[in-house]
Amino acid sequence: MKIKYSNLLLGILLPITYLHAETTALTPPDAKPGECYAKVVLPAEYEAIEEQVMVKEPSESISIIPAEYDTVKAEVGVIPETHKLIPVPANYKEVVETIVVKPAILSWKSSLNKDANPISPVLLAAVTSSGVDIQNAQSGDCFREYYIPRKFKKISEEILVQGEHNETEVIPPEFETIEKTIIVKPASKKLVDVPAVYEEVEEKILVAPEKTMWKKGQNPAQKLSGATGEIMCLVKVPAKYKTIKKRVLKEPATTRIEEIPAETKTIEIKKLLTDSQIKNTPVDAVYISAEKTELEKEAQFAWYSTKNKVDDKLQFSGQQVCLIEEPAETIEVTKMVLDTPAKVDSEVVPATSEMIETQELVAEAKVVKTPVKAEYKTIAKKKKVTDERVGWKRILCQTNMSKEVIARIQKSLNDKGYEAGEPDGLLGGGTRNALDKFQRENNLATGGITYETLDSLKIKLSH
Repeated sequence: MKIKYSNLLLGILLPITYLHAETTALTPPDAKPGECYAKVVLPAEYEAIEEQVMVKEPSESISIIPAEYDTVKAEVGVIPETHKLIPVPANYKEVVETIVVKPAILSWKSSLNKDANPISPVLLAAVTSSGVDIQNAQSGDCFREYYIPRKFKKISEEILVQGEHNETEVIPPEFETIEKTIIVKPASKKLVDVPAVYEEVEEKILVAPEKTMWKKGQNPAQKLSGATGEIMCLVKVPAKYKTIKKRVLKEPATTRIEEIPAETKTIEIKKLLTDSQIKNTPVDAVYISAEKTELEKEAQFAWYSTKNKVDDKLQFSGQQVCLIEEPAETIEVTKMVLDTPAKVDSEVVPATSEMIETQELVAEAKVVKTPVKAEYKTIAKKKKVTDERVGWKRILCQTNMSKEVIARIQKSLNDKGYEAGEPDGLLGGGTRNALDKFQRENNLATGGITYETLDSLKIKLSH
């Protein structure tokens, strides 16, 4: 019984089929003596994020600025006919919108088994290139690849060694030499400048006009008592002149036109008598006979849905792809949406008049529209941080695995609503399925009984 139980123990200690291949260390890190580890499938990690969802659309608030009037004395209407503006508020209605907090995940695998191996992008590209519309495939659809081997045949064929063609002979053109006079430079006119003529003349110009000025003089009584010695005399100063020479215009500058004759040159040129010609002589094609092997029909590959019957001549290549869907998670949000927009109704107010002070309309009533912002509600969503991967996790060892421990696992699973069957201490298919379901729904690693799983089941092991 001990040997039989050890084989059962080895079955649970070995990792279950992985969903995704990923590079991991060859041995577990930081392992201690007496501990057991297994490569298990670590679930994808998510983080909680918040998203703003509009529950009430933006609208407008309408207010009325009343009309303005001035009072005047006249036999006129007291109040002219006006329009009364009545605001009608907007109406809203409740609608329920379904928000996807975790999108549905479609994945291609080798079978409809959820533990099947994933399909590589290269194989999916081959399926698409064969004409299968995988973009419109539904969950649960499977496609298989079939083929017909290629076929050859022997044929006799006339091979063209030299094709039919023309031998071409070019007959050159014929010319004669003649003389021709050409104008190298045409006749023209030249405009010549004639400079102005000047002469020198002398002219006497006034430098300083005649003037009077005060000069300091001497007092004969300077030595007498009381004399200041300050004597000023008014003196006449004659005008000053200067003789200069200057140039004056005698004849103004002009222009004259000179004729320049044309320049010519005599050259020899060739005149075409007959143009070049092409003479074609036909030459027949040359063939030889040869026998060769020719591909009659290439190997044909095609993908067919497993829902359709295929021809018996087709052979299954062993390749198969299936589309599996993990359903999306959604929540329902109730929000207010605009049913009918706000508006303004107008009523006619009739005019009244009498011999009193009247009010004259200065400004009509005005409608003021104020934008009302949309209202939003914050909802919680999950965002994937890391993909599902393979890694080392500590699992139960042969030293601490017993029927009593398995029975405790079965009881804890049953208490949490996972049908593991009778707590008999045997690790059967029902217990495995219940354990796998508990691990997946609680975002735990799958592929073995890890210590994280025991902690989630609140099972403590004695040391």
